[in-house]
Amino acid sequence: MQLDKFDIAILEALQRDARISLQELSAQVGLTSSPCWTRIKRMETAGVIEGYSVRLNAEKLDLGDTVIVHVTLDSHSDEALMEFGRALQEIPEVLEAFLVSGDYDYYVRIAVSSTRDYERLLRERLYKIPGIRHSKSSFVLRQLKQGQLPLRR
Repeated sequence: MQLDKFDIAILEALQRDARISLQELSAQVGLTSSPCWTRIKRMETAGVIEGYSVRLNAEKLDLGDTVIVHVTLDSHSDEALMEFGRALQEIPEVLEAFLVSGDYDYYVRIAVSSTRDYERLLRERLYKIPGIRHSKSSFVLRQLKQGQLPLRR
């Protein structure tokens, strides 16, 4: 889908605040409400806009620790990769999982309340997934940036 300067301005504004009113958004991007709404709907239909979400404060929800788990599997068959992915889907603490190139097969981002909570998650959930050969955990000390997609004008 070809995006013009108005589409990009709409996307940038929605990334900053998805709850912005149509009137405020239209004013920010220099369009009237009707063409702005049409552009939003077109980008939703095309899949450029996948949905809208809320950013939650993990600390206030007692999920202030983030762990990055590097995982190597025993097998790299399509079935093993799919099964591991399905198993991760069932673990609510798993925020993101990436199949990656390099020394490990997956990078998994997990939210927990403490090291003790992470140890519980390892015992009760993660280590019960068949096919894990090796894992390495890294606790995030500080998040330096939480980004938005860099849109090109």
